[in-house]
Amino acid sequence: MQENKISVDSIMEKVEDYGKTRIDLIKFQALDQTSDVISTMASKMAIIFIVLVFIFVLNIGIALWLGELLGKYYYGFFIVAGFYALCGIIVYIFRNKWVKANVKNMIIGQWLNK
Repeated sequence: MQENKISVDSIMEKVEDYGKTRIDLIKFQALDQTSDVISTMASKMAIIFIVLVFIFVLNIGIALWLGELLGKYYYGFFIVAGFYALCGIIVYIFRNKWVKANVKNMIIGQWLNK
């Protein structure tokens, strides 16, 4: 009888340890996936920032060049601003198809790749 009690207590302790270990494993897997998604997004954000700075400087150059061709520097800036206004309107119209869906798919794909 004493052997059964020790055996049941031993099994209960092992089951409890298994449960705690399993919960810790799930936490670590979630942490790993979350950190992977965040680090990927951070690296992409850094690349996007560098590209945006490049585009900004390039646009200033284009605006100055167009302004010089047209005789007034501000004409070049108006043309570049108009181009981006047109691009902004087009992106706004198709935002759900082009932007929202792609960002959502990228995040879900990154999360499920683990």
